[in-house]
Amino acid sequence: MRQLLNTLYVTTPNSYLSKDGLNVVVSCEQKEQFRIPIHNIESIVTFGYMGASPGIMKLCDDNGVSLTFLSPQGRFIGHFNDSTKGNVFLRRNQFKLFDDIDVKLRLSKIIVSAKIHNSRNILRRHIRDYGDNGNVSTCTKKLDILKRKALFSTNLDNLRGIEGKAANYYFSVFNELIHAQKDIFLFKERSRRPPRDEINAMLSFVYTLITNDMVSALETVGLDPYFGFMHTLRPGRASLALDLIEEFRGYLGDRLVLSLINRKQVNKNDFIYQGDTVLMSDNCRKTIISSWQKRKKDVIEHPYLKERIPIGLLPYSQAMLLARYIRGDVDNYPVFLML
Repeated sequence: MRQLLNTLYVTTPNSYLSKDGLNVVVSCEQKEQFRIPIHNIESIVTFGYMGASPGIMKLCDDNGVSLTFLSPQGRFIGHFNDSTKGNVFLRRNQFKLFDDIDVKLRLSKIIVSAKIHNSRNILRRHIRDYGDNGNVSTCTKKLDILKRKALFSTNLDNLRGIEGKAANYYFSVFNELIHAQKDIFLFKERSRRPPRDEINAMLSFVYTLITNDMVSALETVGLDPYFGFMHTLRPGRASLALDLIEEFRGYLGDRLVLSLINRKQVNKNDFIYQGDTVLMSDNCRKTIISSWQKRKKDVIEHPYLKERIPIGLLPYSQAMLLARYIRGDVDNYPVFLML
């Protein structure tokens, strides 16, 4: 199993990346703020516009370290990675399967049903830990029905409709999963661009972190992260990464955000309010990233592989399993199911 190394997150918007020997150097206003040996990290994610030197890009390329540029609020700008990994035959099979509508539908159905399954189990865990007022258990029953419907969908449009309905049900009771600071953190509905409240701002940010890890994992096993099966193709859109993170949105993303709120690790002072838009402060981003890095070190038993692995390697394990399916080593893609 792949070694779990750290991702270097550079959150200060005016930071500039350069190299000094085999070290990554982070500077602000031409003053060095931080340095780390390139061999200690597997990827760099920077939130800002100052950029990086050609020297650091070459250092990343030589050492297999990906470099991703995001806006201060987590909007994707660009991605730089080393030479294409894997072999051309795996990617040829990937592109070939993309043109097979039956394969696309089969993969999409099990991914959507896994997403609904994991969302339902988050609600079930809430009932187990905190009791139920009726709304949450009713929602779990609706999700059970939609999970089965997803598995029997006859086309992608119908499946996307089921996925959207399941998301609406799930998020309709999301506010009841919050037990602290309810006067500050009030969730009404999912809003993305722009985020209309504090919870939506955090959810979108965490989903971006998960997507970036999935892109790196897919590139590592030799798959093209931009050539997906369920999400439509668009220039610059990592469609396959978006396909695979559906299994993890609830398990890795939603649970992290709820934990930060319920443990009072974030508060009202961590947000910036601009009209109807809510943005995260630099301190909020750092808090989320710190918690995300700690969460990735937790060890679980993978439900399919039956191996104990760090949570941070789940994107890699699923990318590896998808590659096995595309090569024909397994009959179907084994999705990640939260127990």
